[in-house]
Amino acid sequence: MNKGIAGSLGDMRVLVMLYLSFRLLMLLAYQPVLTEHGEVGIGAGGDRLFHFRLAALAGEGKLPFRDWWSEFPPIWPAISTGVYLLLGDKVNYSNWSFVLGMLMLVFETGNLLLVRGIGRLLYGESSGTNLAWVYAISIAPAIFMWWNFDSMMNFFFLIGIYYLIKGRDSQAALAVAAGILVKFVPALVFGAVIRYRRPTTVIRFATLSAILVILVYLPPFAINQELASISLRAQAEKSSSQTIWALLDGNYSTGNFGTVEDRLKLPSKVGNEGRNGARIANGLRLAIAAGLGIVVFVTTKRYDDRGLVAFAGITVLIFYLQAQAWSPQWVTLIIPLTLLAFPSVRGVLATIALSSLAFAEYPVLWSRTGDLDPPGQMGGEWFLPWALILLLRTGLLAGLALAFYKVLREHPAAPKMSKRQTQ
Repeated sequence: MNKGIAGSLGDMRVLVMLYLSFRLLMLLAYQPVLTEHGEVGIGAGGDRLFHFRLAALAGEGKLPFRDWWSEFPPIWPAISTGVYLLLGDKVNYSNWSFVLGMLMLVFETGNLLLVRGIGRLLYGESSGTNLAWVYAISIAPAIFMWWNFDSMMNFFFLIGIYYLIKGRDSQAALAVAAGILVKFVPALVFGAVIRYRRPTTVIRFATLSAILVILVYLPPFAINQELASISLRAQAEKSSSQTIWALLDGNYSTGNFGTVEDRLKLPSKVGNEGRNGARIANGLRLAIAAGLGIVVFVTTKRYDDRGLVAFAGITVLIFYLQAQAWSPQWVTLIIPLTLLAFPSVRGVLATIALSSLAFAEYPVLWSRTGDLDPPGQMGGEWFLPWALILLLRTGLLAGLALAFYKVLREHPAAPKMSKRQTQ
């Protein structure tokens, strides 16, 4: 018997079909094109064109980690350059961006399924499907997937959490390691592992992850140690941008690392040219964040699976709050963690607020700085709205962190520890 529309909403196949068709049609309607006037289409406004120009260095015989440095671990530079080379005579921005967009769609679909899968494990079939619907129609993941590659990092972060909840710690360790090789943020999952696993399991988890990361980094270091080392230290050395710390330091520009040509040079210190130093030292911020983490660690009362998700979420939030820099696409990791910790109207409202602030900052404000003097430097009539957005976003992240902490301070309704929480 046909279910009808209402009954079909609970069918995951319907959601996946709508999810894929919506994004594929977005790609067809707004095809990525590079014209003499600049980039147009679905990738316009993001980082995709810059990464294409980096990958295009391969056409001159210049390869990542051999001839130019990247602030990211090896996976993304290898993929973006590999796609460029594989396209051969057919390589251009449109084709390259289309292939990368399809790859991000694969990972984003994985994120959708993981939100549903984790939600099912935490709250049951119906709630898991409802959370997947909310994630599917959240605007930030749908837009940012075409602008950068955080979808890939988010996938490995979430599947690491999924495997931990399922008690498959070895698979979780490999997933987290793969995420670290995309961006370093999935390393924060170790906090939840330390809190929710026995020391022997933690050691095995860390060892397995470290082996994979080291094995992947060995070739870049063997090829060019100086360029490979920049990948490890660039993010920590960059000056403040788009945070309250940037306001204190007087840095009113984005956190970009410079031009394509800059990647061919060996900077003494990455990303600080023409910017003010930190008034509050990075080490001090990290120490305060570590202190907050220890407080959360020792006062946690919740040891069920929801507690594990909440612990991972608050770890990410504390890290982002102390970080000297911010990128709007980072909300795409906070959103699924928030929905999974708060499967209610509160979680939906937080998702809307995060997305709204992200897009208010970029493209609404930053796209208007091209006419300022100097261009790309927040000033004039836009400075006050921008500063207000930074303060609102910081307050929202702090409020979310407090809400996660309240979850961790609760005793679960059925405080029974499963076998996987005692391993």
